[in-house]
Formats: sequence, C-alpha cells, structure tokens
Amino acid sequence: MKSLELKVPPVLVVAVVAGLMWLTAHYTEAFNQFYVGQHAAAIFLLALGVLLPLLGVIGFRRAQTTVDPRDPAKSTELVTTGIYQRTRNPMYLGFFFLLMAWGVFLGSVFSLWGLALYVAYMNRFQIIPEERILTETFGETYKDYCQKTGRWW
Repeated sequence: MKSLELKVPPVLVVAVVAGLMWLTAHYTEAFNQFYVGQHAAAIFLLALGVLLPLLGVIGFRRAQTTVDPRDPAKSTELVTTGIYQRTRNPMYLGFFFLLMAWGVFLGSVFSLWGLALYVAYMNRFQIIPEERILTETFGETYKDYCQKTGRWW
C-alpha cells in the first residue's frame, strides 16, 4: 500500500469520491431528502471549500514554497501563519467542505459516507507521508507546529 503514498493528486481523490457520492445518491434515490435551506447550506459549504484552499495556496505563494502535494520534500519554507495557524491542511480541509457541499446538494445522507472515505484516504496516503517528510525536513520546528496546530482543524 505504500505505493499509493503521495501518488494520487488530491484533486483526483476529490473527483473520485464525488463520483462515488453521486452513485450512492443515485442508487439510494428513494431515501434522498430535500429541505428548505438545502441550497443555501450547500452554497455556504461550497464557499468554505473554495476559500480554505485559496488561503492555503496564497500562504504557500507568499512563502515562495511548493504547492505540489506529491513532493513535500521540495518545501523550502514551513508556513505557520495565516490560515496555517488554525489548520495544518487548509487545502484538504477545503476539499472536505466541497465534498460536504456536494452531499448536501445531492440531498443524500447515504452519500456522506464519502467524507469518511476521503478523510481516511487522505490521512493514510497523503497527510501522514507528508508529515513524515516535513518532520525530516524541518525537524523540531515542525514537531512543535504539529503540537500547536491540528491536522484538520
């Protein structure tokens, strides 16, 4: 399973999970629920899903370090300011909110299993390997940062 570590771009993971969520909603259509405020909730979650990754990219660009999640060894700067004071992974957290918005939009409680799949995959194959490399790269500074700032929130 180590062969999957840092190989699949997170955006592709989101697309696959979104597709699985749609399939789930489609095949459990009889259980889908639509309610007042559903679209407003989906739009709010969508806004979070766009804003958090954007803030993350801005933070990386300001620090002039790589945004490519497949090669964290190219990181030249440990970014701990801005949104990174609140979460170590604002881009992945934003993608989580995008998927949540999609589930709310679909009106399918059953499709929300995709959120658990996304978090499990990202933790195992993206975040933990990134953390291992960033610890090797930045040492105690990164360990201290991890103690102060949550992985997801």
